[in-house]
Amino acid sequence: MRTIKGPAIFLAQFIGDQEPFNNLTSICKWAKGLGYKAVQLPTNDLRFIDVHKAAESKTYADEIKGQVAECGLEISELSTHLQGQLVAVNPVYDELFDAFAPDQYKNNPKERQKWAVQQVKDAAKASQNLGLNASVTFSGALLWPMVYPWPQRPPGMVDTGFNELAKRWKPILDVYEDCGIDLCYEIHPGEDLHDGITYEMFLEKVNNHKRACLLYDPSHFVLQCLDYLEYIDNYHERIKMFHVKDAEFNPTGKQGVYGGYQNWVDRAGRFRSLGDGQVDFKSIFSKLTAYDYPGWAVLEWECALKHPEDGAREGAEFIKNHIIRVTEKAFDDFAASGGDEGFNRKLLGID
Repeated sequence: MRTIKGPAIFLAQFIGDQEPFNNLTSICKWAKGLGYKAVQLPTNDLRFIDVHKAAESKTYADEIKGQVAECGLEISELSTHLQGQLVAVNPVYDELFDAFAPDQYKNNPKERQKWAVQQVKDAAKASQNLGLNASVTFSGALLWPMVYPWPQRPPGMVDTGFNELAKRWKPILDVYEDCGIDLCYEIHPGEDLHDGITYEMFLEKVNNHKRACLLYDPSHFVLQCLDYLEYIDNYHERIKMFHVKDAEFNPTGKQGVYGGYQNWVDRAGRFRSLGDGQVDFKSIFSKLTAYDYPGWAVLEWECALKHPEDGAREGAEFIKNHIIRVTEKAFDDFAASGGDEGFNRKLLGID
């Protein structure tokens, strides 16, 4: 077993136009002051990292790494959530997801997809240049508008959708293999990979690609009424990243999982700051530790009620208090009777 690394913080929800959230050095100093040991970097904001440049230039990657290190932190992983979303977009969402792309690719889905694919590939080489082990993304979605089987889905449509999804991702996964980086899909509603079954369907289509790994975020499973502890038992060998995010699900006689088109405050299922929701983090940290999880515990703050700076401050201490420093000896060593193979055979009566 090994001790989980952390606490770390995903910066995406904190980036803004005001100090200290508008540049890499300032936000890292802020995170360090809260007690974090690492930052997870989104790659869609050039003020923080140019992922293409980091892929092309080891010198530039070293400069980014050094800039973070000067603040007393490490980079835990890179994120390509928004670019990954654009690898596969059902046309019904074209206009909405155009917001994730640079202006020159808007209103041009084919060119937008090419740009997104290259961005995700760049994150593999950039991660290698930064000395990282894993990166996180979204799978995108071709089938999500048909997630509920009404109207009835045509025969073979789901298989066609996953064949195409695998066709788009397999070459990307091969780049990650070449770079020695695990590509971790965040299993998330809105993506074709949104639970264990859909992940398994995808994994089969990409021939169980060794780099098609998982980011574990229990909050998305609370909102789906999925057993998030058994999920660890099922997929622990593929879990290489961990978002520590809380959630609650309080169904009523008026709404349930689908939320009645309400905003986040008024939904039965909603994300909460750490410690304010229903997630059993003691059991999660215990399971991940017992399964020898190799990575970081990274705060992802999303809450419709609490101020983000309060959530970040409380989250650092919350994660720190849940990380289990693994023992180097058995608790009952004091009562050991000693012995060797001969002694053991004698006790068993086989001499």
